[in-house]
Amino acid sequence: MVTLLRRPVVWIVGGVLVVAAAVGLALFQPWLLFVDEEVNEAGPTASTPGPTTTASRQAQEGAAPQVLASGAFISHEHDTTGTAKVIRLPDGRRVLRLERLDTSNGPDLRVWLSDQPVKEGTAGWGVFDDGAYVELGKLKGNKGDQNYAIPADADLDELTSVSIWCKRFKVSFGAAELRA
Repeated sequence: MVTLLRRPVVWIVGGVLVVAAAVGLALFQPWLLFVDEEVNEAGPTASTPGPTTTASRQAQEGAAPQVLASGAFISHEHDTTGTAKVIRLPDGRRVLRLERLDTSNGPDLRVWLSDQPVKEGTAGWGVFDDGAYVELGKLKGNKGDQNYAIPADADLDELTSVSIWCKRFKVSFGAAELRA
């Protein structure tokens, strides 16, 4: 055994294995599968920035947020459940609300609105970057309720699905079709 450790080939192979293990851990971050990040944001409300007139303030106070579209998540790469809702606030802003989201944690997870259809099973894992999409930001947590601002120029007639997208591995953890 001692003579084996004196050979340079053993040290080179050992070094390569250590580097490969470090790179693998950095890329896959397997510990995230055992760490949950729970977020419980309140539902979106209208708050108009800047000065408002008495009439516009009274109009907003009497109006309630309106659900424009919603859908239930289906699982893709990882078990995913919950509901996605597109909500228009009285001031005209739009918000994507994820409710009772429950998915696996992972590296580089994003929330995307997409023009791609939601497909069940492995056929739906990698389709969301094939067409138009808008990234709403990093996933705040893999469990709970959370809100994401939708840009004013996002065309919700075209962007009819939402995906929890792993940007690093180009795969959907889960997705929901948004229907009026």
